[in-house]
Amino acid sequence: MQPTQERQDSIIKVAVASFIGTAIEWYDFFLYGTAAALVFNRLFFPSFDPLTGTMAAFGTFAVGFIARPLGGVVFGHYGDKLGRKAMLSATLMLMGLATFAVGLLPTYDTLGPWAPALLVLLRLVQGFGLGGEWGGAVLMAVEHAPPNRRGFYGSWPQMGAPAGMLLATAVFSIFSRLSEAQFLAWGWRIPFLLSSVLIGMGVFIRLRVAESPVFKHRKPEPEAPRIPVLDALRTYPKQILLAMGARFAENGFFYIITTFVLSYGTERLGLPRSTFLNGVLVAMAVHLVAIPAFGAASDRFGRRPVYLAGAVGCGLMSFPFFWLLNTKETGLIWLAIVLGIIAHAAMYGPQASFFSELFGTRVRYSGASLGYQLASVFAGGLSPVVATALLTSSGGEAWPVSLYMVVLAVVTLVSVYLSAETFREELAEAPSASPGGDSASEPSSRSPSPAQTR
Repeated sequence: MQPTQERQDSIIKVAVASFIGTAIEWYDFFLYGTAAALVFNRLFFPSFDPLTGTMAAFGTFAVGFIARPLGGVVFGHYGDKLGRKAMLSATLMLMGLATFAVGLLPTYDTLGPWAPALLVLLRLVQGFGLGGEWGGAVLMAVEHAPPNRRGFYGSWPQMGAPAGMLLATAVFSIFSRLSEAQFLAWGWRIPFLLSSVLIGMGVFIRLRVAESPVFKHRKPEPEAPRIPVLDALRTYPKQILLAMGARFAENGFFYIITTFVLSYGTERLGLPRSTFLNGVLVAMAVHLVAIPAFGAASDRFGRRPVYLAGAVGCGLMSFPFFWLLNTKETGLIWLAIVLGIIAHAAMYGPQASFFSELFGTRVRYSGASLGYQLASVFAGGLSPVVATALLTSSGGEAWPVSLYMVVLAVVTLVSVYLSAETFREELAEAPSASPGGDSASEPSSRSPSPAQTR
């Protein structure tokens, strides 16, 4: 076999492994979001009225996002020091154990206030594991990829999100066909317990891939950073802040479209939960195809133009999204969710390569994870809570939620506009960045690769 073919086989193997492992982690994470929208308010917060119970359930959903930056810092630290591969198996097992435990957790009727307290604790563990997952998974794919295909291969672990949600929603949809009494008694638990089987498969696959070549062949450093995350904050503050801003529309829109919409449709519009669960299933199938398409487009046109197009699309959909939902027509509801998810994919597809290219090798895991996960606290984790609060304060009118979505889009547009284009940059050990925040990710600091200057 020729060396070129061997390298091609290697990146495909790594990309598939990253996709499968990330899909399993997101399956676990999204199960919680679906359950928070449909059952946790009744099983763990029964003393509240339905709307307040939903807000409390979404509050426990948001707790997972608070733990994600901490997971990014801890696993990023060891990922930058010891390598990307070992961290990925650890995060997968941590997530799986927490998810399995949720499936065994007694409800409020049995444990009283200890039940929601333990639910919050397990959600924190989930968030901690997922916080370390993203950085390692995308770096394994991006750092193995050829220079002119980083956008495409970097999108493979991103595909794990819709695949995981597709699987989580499909499994939940199957068990939601049980009678109301059966579903609330035991049916909701089965999807969580199934996680144990998937975790074993994921760990086995991840142990069979090679360490990132960029990490293995990095140049020896006389003074390697003792704490990579502090070094990333010192040398790349601008890049971390811009990465956070770039996520606001992408992350906030996603959880409004896929999580908040479930409670909005069932409680505000009075429609069957299957209408929205099936709509999300259709959207996730489209998402699965759109993400690599936009990732490949970013290899040709650049990260910023593709990402900006997605942010504009989300902003333009903010009001029509709810107009279509409020028709209560199944076809139009599905159309709203699909259009929103396509705009999201234009940002999510190039995101892994875009964020990875902002940082030098020695702190790339920590820097990319920090920018990505910090934003999830303020955007994705809070968006269902904020949307529910806005809906309550307006007496059930959705226009304040649409305005909130527009604000998220504006933050992302400004952040991406101020970011440097990175798709023609070498993904090698970057020269030291200045303390002021000008880093090796700027176009002047690294030379384009031959493959990118043809």
